[in-house]
Amino acid sequence: MCLLLLATLVFADDPKTDRTTADLVAELKPSIVVITFSGRDGKQEGLGTGFVVSADGLIATNYHVIGEGRPISVQFADGTKREVIEVRASDRQLDLAIVKIDQKGLKPLELGDATKAKDGQSVVAVGNPRGLKHSVVEGVISGQREIEGRPMLQLAMPIEPGNSGGPLVDRDGRVLGIITLKSLVTNNLGFAISVNSLKPLLEKPNPIPMSRWLTIGQLNPRDWTPLFGARWRRRESRIAVEGLGQGFGGRSLCLSKQAVPDKPFEVSVNVKFSPEDGAAGLVFHADGNDKHYGFYPSNGGFRLSRFDGPDVFQWQVLKETRSEAYKPNDWNEIKVRVEKERIVCFVNGTQIIESTDDELRGGQIGLAKFRHTEAEFRGFRVVSENGTKTSAETAQRIGDLIKDISAKQAAPMKVLDQLTPDGAAAGVVLREKAKELEQQAERLRQLATDVHVKKVQAELRKLVDDNEDDKIDLLAAALWIAAIDHEELDVADYCQEIDDLAAELKKSFPADADDAAKLAALKKFFFEELGFHGGRTNYYAKANNHLNEVIDDREGMPITLSILYIEFGRRVGLNLVGVGVPRQFVVRHEPRDGSPVLIDVFEGGGTVTRQEIEERLIKNDRPIVARDEHFVTAKPRDILIRVMSNLLGRASEDRDVEAMFHYCDTILTLNPTSAEHRAMRFEISAFTKRLDQARADGDWLMKQQPDGINLERVEAIRNQLGKSPDEPEKK
Repeated sequence: MCLLLLATLVFADDPKTDRTTADLVAELKPSIVVITFSGRDGKQEGLGTGFVVSADGLIATNYHVIGEGRPISVQFADGTKREVIEVRASDRQLDLAIVKIDQKGLKPLELGDATKAKDGQSVVAVGNPRGLKHSVVEGVISGQREIEGRPMLQLAMPIEPGNSGGPLVDRDGRVLGIITLKSLVTNNLGFAISVNSLKPLLEKPNPIPMSRWLTIGQLNPRDWTPLFGARWRRRESRIAVEGLGQGFGGRSLCLSKQAVPDKPFEVSVNVKFSPEDGAAGLVFHADGNDKHYGFYPSNGGFRLSRFDGPDVFQWQVLKETRSEAYKPNDWNEIKVRVEKERIVCFVNGTQIIESTDDELRGGQIGLAKFRHTEAEFRGFRVVSENGTKTSAETAQRIGDLIKDISAKQAAPMKVLDQLTPDGAAAGVVLREKAKELEQQAERLRQLATDVHVKKVQAELRKLVDDNEDDKIDLLAAALWIAAIDHEELDVADYCQEIDDLAAELKKSFPADADDAAKLAALKKFFFEELGFHGGRTNYYAKANNHLNEVIDDREGMPITLSILYIEFGRRVGLNLVGVGVPRQFVVRHEPRDGSPVLIDVFEGGGTVTRQEIEERLIKNDRPIVARDEHFVTAKPRDILIRVMSNLLGRASEDRDVEAMFHYCDTILTLNPTSAEHRAMRFEISAFTKRLDQARADGDWLMKQQPDGINLERVEAIRNQLGKSPDEPEKK
């Protein structure tokens, strides 16, 4: 009642609101569309709303509405249907997208200014809630707030699935926002993204043709074959599946093309799914159709089943059990050992099922999901040797190493050195111990991450220290940096993806292509076909420095986009180098014949002169006078350190001390003589109780006496740390 009264008062003060809601909606409807995307079987999988923003076929909506990597179509109120031919602009973080259809003479809605919207202002939304097309709802703006870094309008109106992507308009028909969220607390509360966030996408689009859009997030057909519908996709070295499979019981498979070893062999994967009464897991001895074995969590228990055909009458549950080793609503490692005379199944290292069934033989291995389950898989692998015994021995040895770790300080450095070769295995064991031993949990998690980061640093050393500058694989090195924060990241997989794309580009070159032709083709391929673009929203976000996310999202900052551009160029025979201009990294093309040219990858690959760069630096909020040293070729090691410095700066702003330690530690792996970073690691190590590391860094600083370091402070902290327990007594 109060909201209705408030809306009435607003109307009374606005001379432009004489027309009725019906009149307003009649004006809006020709500009509102139903957006749908379809699955692999051509059937509709998603539905949302969009609205026309240009007469020549541009339509705005939410990013999540258009179904990444799926065919998209729109339908107008008069029944006219059109296929989307291009994703003109997209921003995953803002949840905004602009799509293009092949139609002229459309009626665009006027974009307003959300900063002028007032609390209590009357607004109208047109959408397709729960499939009820072109439905109308009235309400008021009840507040303005920031949610996950996005400026949002809080709405007193019911929002339902299908409303997403629709326009929120004032009484004059001006768009103030894009409907995106409903409240989980109450039915009559929703949120809309400010229309002001949409305008930069219109001004600086990052177009992706549908031929490329349809490949984003898809599994590589070289490695996987999905069967029976559902939507299987890849993201950040994980495989995710959603949607109902076409098989009986919602069954859907994703078969690996890996060669299966002779028996005995083991196949394993980590799986996490929702809702908890769902089912997802492993398949083996699959014939590429309806026959296979399956081992999977199901409704809190575990099943080993044999599938002899398409329906339940040809399915046989061989064994069913429950296990305390299972962790609900969490990642669980499931493993099957296939021997000549038996099948043995494990969850998190604990054997729970054994069977002698041998009806099915040979065939493929892979993944499965059933019913309405949404699942994620990571770490899928098959091995021919007996991994169970090794894992048990490793767990026992790690347990012996950590059993005496104090809850009051980090583990000694010698323990870290002994654990480092075990990599991921150490991480798993340590995390389990952390849950069992609450007093030691913080230190064990800390140690597990340290082990992982040490493994990453070892890979970086192999790439950087063992190669000349022109032989360093900058792509792999930058991906290993991203792996610091993404433990499951498969560096080889991403490198192969770029290799495949570069090979595709190279095939398009004419036989007599010179450097100029190759460079033009690379620019078109990278920006127009693949859709890479500069990320202007949340510019300093970690994701813009993580090369795997840049590849996934086609969005990054100057240095990460430049790394990709350089590596594409190297693979197709172009001599591209990095130039470490302050605040905006650029690329230089140094052809065999002709003059070098600077390229601004962040701004779509256009050429830029040194004078233009110098003018930018002077006009910056913090002016810099350009010097010759800013335009020399950046060495790969320096490029990687700059990426790490970006991450360190972000962690410092976020006050993420653990991340600061790992980034600083990795910078010192690349540049051990940096006194600045040695002093920083010294203080962070002391603060986080990595006492061995702090003592070692303090001793180094006092011995080297570097300029620019407050040595009195170093000495005071070092004296507080005392001597190492392993340090011999002085006689």
